[in-house]
Amino acid sequence: MKLSSAFCTAALLATALAGCSSSNSNSSNSSSSPQGSASTSASAPASQAAASESSKPADSADIPTLVWWTIGGQIPANFDKAIAAMNDYTAEKIGVKVDIKVASWGDWDTKINTIVNTGEPFDIMFTNNSKYSQQVAMGAFADLTDLVQSQTPDLYKLIPEKVWDGTKIGGKIYSVPTYKDSSLTQYWVFDDKYVQKYGIDTSKIKTLQDLDKPFHDMKAGEGKSFYPLSLTQGDGFNGFFNGYDDMTLGLPPVGVKVDDASRKVVSVLEQPDVMAGLKQLHQWYQDGIINPDAPTKTEADKGRPFFAAQAFPGAEASWQINEGVEKYDMFQIFGPIYTTSTIQGSLNAISANSKHKEEALKYLQLVNTDPKLRNMLAYGEPGVDYQNVDGEKLIERTTDTWPLASYTQGTFFDMAVTKGAPEDQWDQVKKLNEQATSSSVLGFALDISKLTTEVANTKAVWDKYRYELLTGASDPEKMVPKIVSELKAAGLDKIMQAAQEQIDAYFK
Repeated sequence: MKLSSAFCTAALLATALAGCSSSNSNSSNSSSSPQGSASTSASAPASQAAASESSKPADSADIPTLVWWTIGGQIPANFDKAIAAMNDYTAEKIGVKVDIKVASWGDWDTKINTIVNTGEPFDIMFTNNSKYSQQVAMGAFADLTDLVQSQTPDLYKLIPEKVWDGTKIGGKIYSVPTYKDSSLTQYWVFDDKYVQKYGIDTSKIKTLQDLDKPFHDMKAGEGKSFYPLSLTQGDGFNGFFNGYDDMTLGLPPVGVKVDDASRKVVSVLEQPDVMAGLKQLHQWYQDGIINPDAPTKTEADKGRPFFAAQAFPGAEASWQINEGVEKYDMFQIFGPIYTTSTIQGSLNAISANSKHKEEALKYLQLVNTDPKLRNMLAYGEPGVDYQNVDGEKLIERTTDTWPLASYTQGTFFDMAVTKGAPEDQWDQVKKLNEQATSSSVLGFALDISKLTTEVANTKAVWDKYRYELLTGASDPEKMVPKIVSELKAAGLDKIMQAAQEQIDAYFK
């Protein structure tokens, strides 16, 4: 069975991965991975300097401080010091500082919705395909179509045209995409000690059903309180809906099968392969394979015995450090594939109300083109969280507490490789992008400008049930008909009809 993604949500590695994004989207481009310790919404205090329209180095009184909302883990003691070091560097380089505000993995959905809905001031915001089109429809983000070419030509040239096109809504650019593993490749990951102990042959695991015996063997051998498949509410089984393109809607119950040449829009939950997968999850929940608190658990435990993640070669090196696991065995299960949603899995948008749009864009250009700044954002405070081994090309991490998820920030291709990962790691990621197949509706993004009510209402229905459904807690044979019925009452049929009409017109 072709597995589909229960989110890019990733889940989310606080360094080279994510995955994420802990979101409503189940085909997003965030990486799902162990997240580290629980956290609460926090922000790094930064001096709020007087605003200036200049983006060139200037006196400190004239240097603007941009508010950047992102997602991450628990704030460490040296966070302010690390941000101050970045700000000293960027103030000198381009006359800009940042106040990085971090919404925790569990709080991000709610926090970002609140910021946008209330009009709370910000300059830059991490977003993804689960929220992006709706936020654009609300007028939250600035139109960058002309600005990105005139003010940041190096940034525009760095990112391939296909990736820029994937961010467009109504032919316009409203965000800077994170050029990384922009195609989706899904991996399943086992702690090697269980692979050895229970004789698990990962080369023979191709489907969800193939995991059944290893999981039951692990459960029987490790005891009642051991859960081979430890899930959280935001992530569910990561990658569950990968086989369906959600057309950037961020509503997994609607999609087009990625290899369907006819491009038929379907009710995804009612598809036989999806229903079979949901039944398997429910059986595991009943058997104690999945933790009973999965529907309410907001933060992943460290050192999970198994997890699913969107990732790339060498990702296990960072996971091992973050999770305190001696060795992880990861193997590819799906992809690589390009969809518009995978491209939109990690974006940074600029507020339509920002007084510093050009400065914000130039800051994002520096993130994507300056290895020193890129490494500080990805790995933390130099000399404390990491040591340079080979200039800015190779680093050794010395702590596992840096909270920011590097997949949310900028390209991987100016970022150092972590010691222990393949030295050509980013070249391998580029090759995955080059080898990726294309979804049957690649390039298409659903225009929801006339569907805002229906989209909001159907997402509210999905949010009400998704945690229990995607962690196996609810019986899909009973729950799916109920969910579909409520989705239809909320406007599902209208969305599906509009999507089909737009697809037919787009590919005419």
